[in-house]
Amino acid sequence: MLHTRFTFLFAASLSLLPLLNDSSIAEDHRFVLTNTESNRFVGKKTLSARDFDGVSTDEKWSITKEVLKGGKQDGVDLITVDNGRMKIRIIPTRGMNILDLQVDDFRLGWNSPVKEVVHPSYINLDTRGGLGWLDGFNEWMVRCGLEFAGHPGVDKFIDNTGAEAEMNLSLHGKVGNIPASHVEVRIQKEKPHRITIRGTVHERMFFGPKLQLVTEISTLPGSEEVTITDSVTNNGANDQEMMLIYHTNYGEPLLEAGAKVVAPIKSLAPMNETAVAGLKDYATYGAPQADFLEQVFLTELFADQDDQTLVCLHSKNGERAASISYSVKELPYFTIWKNTTARENGYVTGLEPGTSFPFNRHVERKFGRVPKLAPGETREFSLTYGVHLGKKSVQSVLDEIEEIQDSRKTTVSDEVPEH
Repeated sequence: MLHTRFTFLFAASLSLLPLLNDSSIAEDHRFVLTNTESNRFVGKKTLSARDFDGVSTDEKWSITKEVLKGGKQDGVDLITVDNGRMKIRIIPTRGMNILDLQVDDFRLGWNSPVKEVVHPSYINLDTRGGLGWLDGFNEWMVRCGLEFAGHPGVDKFIDNTGAEAEMNLSLHGKVGNIPASHVEVRIQKEKPHRITIRGTVHERMFFGPKLQLVTEISTLPGSEEVTITDSVTNNGANDQEMMLIYHTNYGEPLLEAGAKVVAPIKSLAPMNETAVAGLKDYATYGAPQADFLEQVFLTELFADQDDQTLVCLHSKNGERAASISYSVKELPYFTIWKNTTARENGYVTGLEPGTSFPFNRHVERKFGRVPKLAPGETREFSLTYGVHLGKKSVQSVLDEIEEIQDSRKTTVSDEVPEH
């Protein structure tokens, strides 16, 4: 069993039930914040235990919904879940991405040059050769997908006439810039009264993909855990390719000179030429450096008997760490993005489990790393994110990673893979 303090659980289907305390769902009270089918929208709202019949008020927690104003964040929905111990900021307007997490003075997130929570209406994904996604990139956890993810560039597809055609793919896909169509609060009626924010995001078009993402973000009152589960469903009548990368980003205070990433690595290769030079020191981070060029490393990880793996980023002194555990069957590829540039430019690292590596889809397809969903098929993904405070807690995570590695050797390549 992997030791964690934060858990993110992403789950399967969503019924559109609009009312608080819906008796048809015995296990949960429900309060709908957004429902495009009924044109329901709640702009500003604060909920706590006293708003739900039979829920214990012993633990002090709250859920606050607000709409940001001014600049490029004008009109963005933001939900803050404060479970009495931990705060989680969720952005329904940006594909249910997570802006950051905080326990005491320890924040999981990063200091992007993008300071506002940018509304998708201000994002042109095709600008600068398909790099427009970066105009809103400042979240701690942002999904890349769903139809495609990875580098921008040209790919081929079959159009509505049955002919082969070309399309320009933008960086990391569209889902992170699509507002959720349905968002609701769920409170478990029975103890321990789990708090859940559930959202549905549709990436769909005529003569194009018809993909649905349903995500849940939940926590227990007073705990240091968050649980997230994603389900992606093909609602079309034909097979549909899909890609999904969990671009999880860490900056200061966790990222610093001497910080290290630790994982039970089966294979390791550089994705770009700058990574070849940094291969020897891939696991260790440097101080901010203005002329640093990003390094990207491609890995596959060992797992335990239940197909679960675990990775960790820890501070130089071993007092703080963040971890991710997940199934290598669901997410077989893991990318390490090192961008230890100047603080002003965005000092950050990305730890990225995915269905693929972040090459353009035409490359990933060639190597069999682009899954297909049959009509009506759903694929589920679960990840557990953790924060660990104190040397004892950090060492426990490192011991678990060593146990998964189990003296098995890492295969290292010093060549950039063919693409």
